[in-house]
Amino acid sequence: MNKEGYSEELISSFFIFLPIIYTLLSLFIFTYPLNETIQTILFIPLYLGLILLIAGSFFPSKRNAAILRMIGWIVFSFYWATQPLTLYYAEQQDLVNAALCIVGIFVLFYFSYREWYSIRTNHYEKSLQWIAGASAIAGFIYFIIEQTSLAPLIINNVAWQSGILLNFFTGNVEINPPHLRYLSAYIRIIFACTAIQSMVIFVGMILPLPGVSINRKIKGLFVTLLPIHFLNLIRNAGITYLVGIYGNSFFGIAHNYIGKGGSLLALIVLLLVVTKIVPEVFDQILELTDLSKNPGPIEKILKKIIGRKP
Repeated sequence: MNKEGYSEELISSFFIFLPIIYTLLSLFIFTYPLNETIQTILFIPLYLGLILLIAGSFFPSKRNAAILRMIGWIVFSFYWATQPLTLYYAEQQDLVNAALCIVGIFVLFYFSYREWYSIRTNHYEKSLQWIAGASAIAGFIYFIIEQTSLAPLIINNVAWQSGILLNFFTGNVEINPPHLRYLSAYIRIIFACTAIQSMVIFVGMILPLPGVSINRKIKGLFVTLLPIHFLNLIRNAGITYLVGIYGNSFFGIAHNYIGKGGSLLALIVLLLVVTKIVPEVFDQILELTDLSKNPGPIEKILKKIIGRKP
């Protein structure tokens, strides 16, 4: 191996070992519950990472933009690494969200690594600019809502609508936002039950698309946001109904598996619908999945390990 190749592998190893360190920190240092001081300090990497990503999405210099995005992913992923245990315990031992959070650390670092490789090769991928803009827009909207007085307003509104929907079919539903009571079920609607996460994902994907008219963007948002809201009301009402019928011990199955499985299926269907209206979304996603076809040092290392072409 020549000196340049050795240097590439040495630098690229940073993008392998640092997310592993982040993951260990998430499991052994950032335990649940995080104290208020730590939560306040974590606003720094959260918003700094998002600012760097949004700046890197619009900066005119491709090289400088890629540098901003590369650093932005590393900083933002640090915040992400503090959340797995919070997601697990705060949402009734929800293993799915915690696992996805840990996987997300490595995904964000992969984007950072690809930005570094783009800078090194002077070959810049438009999909990396798009996913940075999409993540920053979605992140800003989500966290600003979550951390302001908008959150309880939305929670109470969703609780009220979910209760009205269930009461229409069953009756005997007591609605006291953010709580719903039906038979043996006493369900508290929290921010994660509002589907804001799913909504901002589509907002983030659609708004930064280049070369797409505002009319098509609005149409794409219309056919996704309204169905997401209505389907989420059905999800909340359904979970309350199942827990009311089968008892509180059934909550984990109803919420973490039936509810999340149904939500995932609905999001996949809505993604297919939106790609008919705004096919550029699908193009960007395909470009992201094709990044490994232009292999960098990490892909070459994996090729050696698994013995086949990446």
